[in-house]
Amino acid sequence: MLTSEYLSSDFRPDGDLTKPIWAKATRVRFDRDAFDEPLVYPDLETMVASRWTQRYLYLAFWCRYVRLDFFKGEEPAVERWQLWDRDVVEVFLSPHHEQRSRYYEFEVAPNNQWIDLAVDLGAKPKPVHDMQWNSGFEHVAKIDAARREWTVEMRIPMASMGTAHVEEGTEWRVNFYRADGENNQRRDEQKLLSWRPMPLANGSFHQPASFGVLRFVQTEGQEQKER
Repeated sequence: MLTSEYLSSDFRPDGDLTKPIWAKATRVRFDRDAFDEPLVYPDLETMVASRWTQRYLYLAFWCRYVRLDFFKGEEPAVERWQLWDRDVVEVFLSPHHEQRSRYYEFEVAPNNQWIDLAVDLGAKPKPVHDMQWNSGFEHVAKIDAARREWTVEMRIPMASMGTAHVEEGTEWRVNFYRADGENNQRRDEQKLLSWRPMPLANGSFHQPASFGVLRFVQTEGQEQKER
């Protein structure tokens, strides 16, 4: 479980994760392979923290890296299909417990390219990954080459996910992911990591049964270690 502590006021993401709100925030860590749990990648350790207000969900990612692979020469402001074929962080959020097959996907790359999707795995005749849906989420990615770390700060409007009100103790379903390297014909060129392990070793992050818990709280928590 990751606890998200309440903020009394909103702020615009600027990518600075040294701000006191992040220094004090509960974090979860992961470095394991999403589909082969014995495999771990210490050089790719990833941390995630969250804060919230009545209007927004805030997320911060810290990503260690060995080298970076992202789409070059493209306009970062334009939504990018198949962003997951290069380095990226991803969050799948399911605010509505009664609709486990419906959730929202947010991705950001080290160069701040992005995509957001409304997913419905139960749609007929086939699952829907709606790129036309637009959450209006804001994000800033930064690369610290000296520390071999790239970071992302996100702000997601609660209303975009059909959530009008969040209370103390509310729990959403969530999973966090990381793709590192280029997705090509050789599977070993790209490493796929997840916070919660995948029930099926099928190479797809789209497994709602894997989702953990994001709990909204008023009080500040302590750092958590997830392995």
